[in-house]
Amino acid sequence: MKLSCLQENLDRGLNLVGRAVATRTTLPITNNILLATDQSRLKLAATNLEMAITCWIGAKIAEEGTITVPARLLTEFVSSLPSDKIDINLSPRTKTLELKCARFEARISGIDAKDFPPIPKIDEGITTKVEIENLRQGINQVVFAAATEESRPVLTGVDAQFNGDLLTLAAADGFRLAVYKLPLATPVDQPTEVIIPARTLAELNRLMTDQEEAVEVTVNPNKSQALFRLKDIELVSQLVQGTFPNYTQLIPQSYNTRMVVSVDEFLRATKTASIFARDGSGIVRLVVTPGAELAPGKLTVSARSEEIGDDVGEIDATVEGEEAKIAFNGKYLTEVLSVLHEPQVALETTNPSSPGVIRPVGVDNYIHVVMPMFVQW
Repeated sequence: MKLSCLQENLDRGLNLVGRAVATRTTLPITNNILLATDQSRLKLAATNLEMAITCWIGAKIAEEGTITVPARLLTEFVSSLPSDKIDINLSPRTKTLELKCARFEARISGIDAKDFPPIPKIDEGITTKVEIENLRQGINQVVFAAATEESRPVLTGVDAQFNGDLLTLAAADGFRLAVYKLPLATPVDQPTEVIIPARTLAELNRLMTDQEEAVEVTVNPNKSQALFRLKDIELVSQLVQGTFPNYTQLIPQSYNTRMVVSVDEFLRATKTASIFARDGSGIVRLVVTPGAELAPGKLTVSARSEEIGDDVGEIDATVEGEEAKIAFNGKYLTEVLSVLHEPQVALETTNPSSPGVIRPVGVDNYIHVVMPMFVQW
């Protein structure tokens, strides 16, 4: 292998695929990054056996070749180099990769690429395309609601239902549920439901940062793997096996009180209350008061801790229905309010022990359900 490429391109490529390098593993080669010449480009790939990221960068190839080298060492070395041309040369006999850039040079011992786990190729199955902006917003508004602990593996993923020209993403962790609907740029010919690991979608979100073209999504026929193809980048992921809970029955169909408030004001009041809620199990109390003839309705957001003290914040609200009291974990409120783009949000409640429903005002493709916390009023 003999080639040259630009330091900034190699640095960017290594950082993109580096997210898929295994951290704790029984297979040491998954700590490495694969470098391979591919026509007139350099291919970089990494995998932790659950997810693999491949990226291609422009390079001047003099000799074909392939090798794997320790990811962390290579990434740190390349990122410390000046912005200049890097010459890369592999000695096939000693498996040593030689890098030269400006007045720096290094030799890194590699491992033969034939020992590197093969990256799955997904050529058939259902394929569709999703516009970047729609997908980014969908991921942002559901991925944080997925479970982080492994006790129920299906909840660590995001349920994705492809139906016609609509994709519905849903995530739940037992305390909250987020459901987001977005259009598909190319309709699917048959309805398909899979569970994509939340971590995969979070990585995909990062990979999409400077992308503009639509993302191509392919799910293989037996629904065990999915491929996300971007310009010069591919991400392949194992899918979570199992059945996602039927979440539609968790969404309350009616309410006794509905209030509409400014997202920014609600978020500020919740964050302020959360400072006091930290020592009080994170409990933030909400009291919704309907307006009188001339006075507007209001939302009172408060928290108290026996040791530290308490705080109360008030914001104007448009209220329909009766007075309501409900308490939530402040973290859950803050997280959902932080991802909304609309200026106003509605909160619908039935009673203090029933879930609260949060909907951005003006759009009907997102719904967030939060379980209340039980408190003495």
